[in-house]
Amino acid sequence: MYQILSIAGSLGLFLFGMKIMSDGIQRAAGNRLKAVLSFMTTNRVAAVFTGFFVTALIQSSSATTVMIVSFVNAGLLSLSQAIGVIMGANIGTTVTGWIVALLGFKFKITAMALPAIGLGLPFYFSKKIDKKEIGEILIGFGILFLGLGFLKNSVPDIKSHPEILEFIQVLTGYGIGSTLLFVIIGGLLTVVVQSSSAAMAITLTMAYSGWIDFPTAAAIVLGENIGTTITAYLASIGTSVNARRASRAHTLFNVFGVIWMMLLFKPFLLLVDFIVPGDVFSGTDLTILPAHLAMFHTLFNIVNTTINIFFIPQLSYLVRKLVPEKGVESKEIYSFKYISTTIQDTPEFFLIPIKKELYKLTEIVEEMFTRFWKVFQHPDKKMGTEVEDLKKMEDYTDQMQEEITQYILDASNDSPQSGNAERINALIRIANEL
Repeated sequence: MYQILSIAGSLGLFLFGMKIMSDGIQRAAGNRLKAVLSFMTTNRVAAVFTGFFVTALIQSSSATTVMIVSFVNAGLLSLSQAIGVIMGANIGTTVTGWIVALLGFKFKITAMALPAIGLGLPFYFSKKIDKKEIGEILIGFGILFLGLGFLKNSVPDIKSHPEILEFIQVLTGYGIGSTLLFVIIGGLLTVVVQSSSAAMAITLTMAYSGWIDFPTAAAIVLGENIGTTITAYLASIGTSVNARRASRAHTLFNVFGVIWMMLLFKPFLLLVDFIVPGDVFSGTDLTILPAHLAMFHTLFNIVNTTINIFFIPQLSYLVRKLVPEKGVESKEIYSFKYISTTIQDTPEFFLIPIKKELYKLTEIVEEMFTRFWKVFQHPDKKMGTEVEDLKKMEDYTDQMQEEITQYILDASNDSPQSGNAERINALIRIANEL
């Protein structure tokens, strides 16, 4: 029980460090993220690069895909654009694996972690706001690797537990059936820890400690690619049709990748071993395993994206068939659902959908004034139908004001920066005045 809790605590420290570092990078990037968001809508290749950049920045493909689902829900991205960004996010999430593989297992981790926290503290407690982000990045980096160091020490030495190795060897004796089993284990692991980056760190640690060999670890990594789609799937429940389609496209894209990889699994592993120095199949040097796994993860996602980028229209068609329109949406009931994600610490991301909805509200109010003026100018004319329509529009705008205000409040809770208070108050005031 102590060992299990130690592993859980180490993982918690790893995730906490990743969150702090991610927040610091997002705040340091600031307004540059606006340019990224406008760039993602140009073409499918730009969308892929956007997904890669944002995910590499925030270190979480789950957060990126949830953000994409919320953008599609708000009508900011088309389904095809969203699919491109999701593909890029899959490549971006492999950056974490490289950071852990190259830094986490090549050096004495505490030698980097504690000095990073020591350097970050003066910046973090600085009165100057622009210096605080640097402190967050350094402290987050330090805590992340401190957690990884504890994780390495918490995983028991395989030599003292030969029975577990024997059990794993039994599971690996069923060919493609064993590969499929470890793919399922990888998927479940990601669902449990709710982070593909954390699941990847666990897999790398287990491989480095000798618990699993390269093919087994690679199969678990494939499963983690499917497991990471669950977060976006859950976030899409109760959203618009297109938002649900975007989350299904994410699942299909990853499942398709795992299917073709299962057919070419052994040749692909040999290709990775050829690219990365060291013979990983000899089993004599476990230190080369993390780099081989990081390369496998990256190469798989790059090849999968390269194949699928030409079939985005077909993938869009398929998810439209899987998630059909359920009749015409009622114009009398308004819904503007806020989808919480770790990326919301950057106000640029939630301000865009709010401004879009306020623009829609403005257009409706403008139309109401025009139509009301016609009724007002003809007091003797029978215009009961027109008056009834105006009453419905009034009810609809009341709903809009309530939903938009609630969205703003929910979003501001996820972004507790003091500098946002003025903007949030202004947006609520605009909705109320309209």
